[in-house]
Amino acid sequence: MSKGVLSMDGEEIKKALGINIKKLRSIRRYSQAELAEKADISIIYLSNIERGQKFPKPAIIAQLSKGLSVEVHELFKINSEPNALPIVEPTDNKKMLKRLSKTMTRRVNNTIEDVFKIFLK
Repeated sequence: MSKGVLSMDGEEIKKALGINIKKLRSIRRYSQAELAEKADISIIYLSNIERGQKFPKPAIIAQLSKGLSVEVHELFKINSEPNALPIVEPTDNKKMLKRLSKTMTRRVNNTIEDVFKIFLK
C-alpha cells in the first residue's frame, strides 16, 4: 500500500521525483545524455536526481519538465501502482533485438536448408 503525499518525508519525495523522471525519460526513449542536453544539465547531475540522491532547484525542475514535454506537476505524481509507467531500458532493447536476430537467423537457415533438401532430391 502506498503512502499518501502528506505522509511522505523529503527523502521519499526525492526518490519519487527521480523515479518519475526516469520513467518519463524511458517512455520517450531518451538516453540520460539526451535529456541532460535538453534540460541543460550534466549527465551526472541527472543521474543523481534519478537515483534520488539530489533534489533539483525549481529552475532545473522546470527545465526537466520542458525537456520531457510534461507539466511540472507530472514529475511529482504519486501513483498507487508503483509500475504504472513502464521502464524500457536501452540495454533491454539491445538484448531483445539480439535474441530476435538469433531466432530469425536460425529460422531463415532452417528454411533455406528445407528448400535445398527439396531441390536436391
